Amino acid sequence: MDPLLVITNSEAGTSDEERLEEALAVLREHVSVEVTATANPGELDGVLHRAGSRRIVVAGGDGSLHAIVAALYRRRELKDAVLGLIPLGTGNDFARGTEIPLDPAEAAHVILDGTPRPMDLIVDEVGEIVVNSVHVGAGANASRRGARWKERLHSVGVGKANLGKLGYPIGAAMTAWKPPIIRVRIEVDGEVVVDLDEPILMAAVGNGSSVGGGAELTPDADPEDGRFDVMVSRSTGPIARLAYAAHIGLASHHKRDDVTYLRGTRVSVSGGPFWCSADGEIYGPERQRTWRLEPEAYHLLLP
Repeated sequence: MDPLLVITNSEAGTSDEERLEEALAVLREHVSVEVTATANPGELDGVLHRAGSRRIVVAGGDGSLHAIVAALYRRRELKDAVLGLIPLGTGNDFARGTEIPLDPAEAAHVILDGTPRPMDLIVDEVGEIVVNSVHVGAGANASRRGARWKERLHSVGVGKANLGKLGYPIGAAMTAWKPPIIRVRIEVDGEVVVDLDEPILMAAVGNGSSVGGGAELTPDADPEDGRFDVMVSRSTGPIARLAYAAHIGLASHHKRDDVTYLRGTRVSVSGGPFWCSADGEIYGPERQRTWRLEPEAYHLLLP
């Protein structure tokens, strides 16, 4: 088997380091492994520059996977890449959706024995990529507020033992209490799904099925089927919002009368302003964004 280059986040916690060692022990019984930690895009680019023909293993969560796929795409090296994934952290939504075991040692066996399968990718008009999901409206606002609270609470404690992990639950609670209602025009493959005269709670474009550690926002999404799933919620009233949130927990919200759910290969959102959350990265406010599907953009080792 070809040697492996395992890339991890240098800011990973102690528990993640211990779990990674379990996976590395499995890999090292069968193959040569180099482990390197990166903290920023510059370091990551340098590591990829010397990767050579080695298979790249992402040791981390959805953010780490996004960063490495984005770097390879930017370097025009993604098409020929075969990636492995050792899930660490708490979210791991893309691993969940592709049935990669969340136990690092079990995931290591997938890297050794799994099958390279082609994965679709979402790309926007400026060349930024989305591996798992991008959404606008209430979900993005919750992520934005959560990130602010995470930064504030990060200093409460000592080192990695701090209250930063409470940021996102606080952001979600604040958004549930007073969510943003946005007015946008959404077109999927040239067809208007909702226009500016109809307010919406949120919209999501899913290559993977879940976000936030298991919430199935686009439950039928499959990163291998050559399409992404689009979900638009018009649950803007107080009671409708509560019912919508309850149905998300059951992964049945997409069947509600005030939700539109369809598949496509190109979606455009205009109007707003609105914020976006793409694989957990928050940007905005925006007035117009377009995302398209790039089928079979890379290969991932799967069970």
